[in-house]
Amino acid sequence: MPASSVAADVGAPDLLARVSVLRDEVERAELPLDLPSTADARANRDALLRQLDDYVIPRLASIDAPLLAVVGGSTGAGKSTLVNSVLRREVSTTGVLRPTTTSPVLIHHPEDSRWFRDSRVLPSLARVTGATDAEPQPGTVRLVASDELPSGMALLDAPDIDSVVAANRGLANQLLQAADLWLFVTTAARYADAVPWELLRQASDRGTAVAIVLDRVDRDAVQDVRGHLVDMLREQGLETSPVFTVPETDLDERGLIPEADIARLRSWLGALAGDQRARGIVIRQTLSGALRSLDERSAELVSAMETQQHQVFDLKGAAFAAYDKAEQQVKDGMSDGQLLRGEVLARWQEFVGTGEFFRKVESGVSKVRDRITSAVKGAPPPSKPLDEALHDGVAALVQAEADAAAATVARQWRAAEAGPALLDAHPALTRSSSDLQATIERTVRDWQSDVLDIVRAEGGNRRTNARIAAYGVNGIGLFLMLVSFAHTGGVLVAPEVAIAGGTTALAQKVLEAIFGDQAVREMSAQARTLLLERVRDIYADERERYEAALGGKSISDGQIRRLTEAAQAVGTAL
Repeated sequence: MPASSVAADVGAPDLLARVSVLRDEVERAELPLDLPSTADARANRDALLRQLDDYVIPRLASIDAPLLAVVGGSTGAGKSTLVNSVLRREVSTTGVLRPTTTSPVLIHHPEDSRWFRDSRVLPSLARVTGATDAEPQPGTVRLVASDELPSGMALLDAPDIDSVVAANRGLANQLLQAADLWLFVTTAARYADAVPWELLRQASDRGTAVAIVLDRVDRDAVQDVRGHLVDMLREQGLETSPVFTVPETDLDERGLIPEADIARLRSWLGALAGDQRARGIVIRQTLSGALRSLDERSAELVSAMETQQHQVFDLKGAAFAAYDKAEQQVKDGMSDGQLLRGEVLARWQEFVGTGEFFRKVESGVSKVRDRITSAVKGAPPPSKPLDEALHDGVAALVQAEADAAAATVARQWRAAEAGPALLDAHPALTRSSSDLQATIERTVRDWQSDVLDIVRAEGGNRRTNARIAAYGVNGIGLFLMLVSFAHTGGVLVAPEVAIAGGTTALAQKVLEAIFGDQAVREMSAQARTLLLERVRDIYADERERYEAALGGKSISDGQIRRLTEAAQAVGTAL
């Protein structure tokens, strides 16, 4: 068939350009997450990309190139012997050791060598030439010119589709995707095996032209075996595929099947090679089938990308939610009185005294000041123990909420499809950072310095400075921290009501006497804000670890849209 007729049957003049765009989008459309639900889609994406590179684009670009028939089949089916017998000389190594064919052999007529010397087809395989018995070289295809094969057709002897060597199986599948015609070779003993039939079903679904060679059949059983095979082919939609039988026979002195037993297959191949129209029909069938399959295969890839996109979104969402909750818990802990309990209360009692002191609070701030200063013989009250208690309380709260967030994220990731593999790859994500405690302690110390700066900034006149000096900047700073941690609508329980409430009331009265009530409210709000900002930064750094683990695994809406549009563009051209 003339090239123009074949091209017209497979679409618009710009079809090659559209398919090339689709090919580039398929290459960009990686599936970075190790998801069981998208494992098949990942393998199918790789197969689609290889078929576009190895067959669809080269065939569209060179519609007049020779028909490529790939000889494939199961281990021990006799593929290489069959190829040698068709050509009546050894071009592909045979033997009893398996696998025999470990690198493909491409046989072509000398006049057709220009079609195969470059990377027009099978661009990922390097070309080699040389003696038949040369050592196979991985990643290569060996080119053999033969006058026995008519111009217009090439035969490619592929590795076993069920080879014990995984690389050979992968290569065999790749070569079958590059075929205009799949010459499937099987035996009477193995024609019903599952592996080849899975590939035959794919060939049927994608419209690939297939011919069957039933090799090594007992002459008395030829009709029965052939009939059963034909029935199986019909069930898979391959009823038009020709079936050739080669009986069990002794090879001649050259290791070839007697010509009489191979004559029908040789004649058919020769006629196909010599008939441009017949070759065009085969090429059109396979190329059109491959093009029609692009829409469904692209849609599967799009669906897998969307699944992975949702997984990344959910995993990131789990991390954000956990650390947002941790931040809120710290915020609540700063206002519900819990930081004024325990060790802080004990240190506060040492700081100002107990018992009679609280009963005298209402006597006035001047008496309070006298009580505090006299307790330390006229010097500002000692602040270090209370300072440390506040530091430890705040640090413990921030650390505990960070640890809870990390545990929550790990639990939720373990329950997600993509999570376990990511946690196995990044085991440190199951807990807080190893240096988090040191970071928190340094941050709380820095915040306490912030509070002292607030106090200094508010000492704007001599009178205020004198009042501050009576207690010391550190002492006033501690009062401000205590007021910052007072409950604001929260409820304290049991004996802590009187103690914590008294603590806050005392500190607030002193501060209000020095700065005024409005200034105290503003100062305490500023102190809380500064601490929350520092905590927010700490938690953002902790959360960033999870984002980093997902950093190279995000799939954008743009990627999905471009792939969808590229597939649609090809579809409209068919």
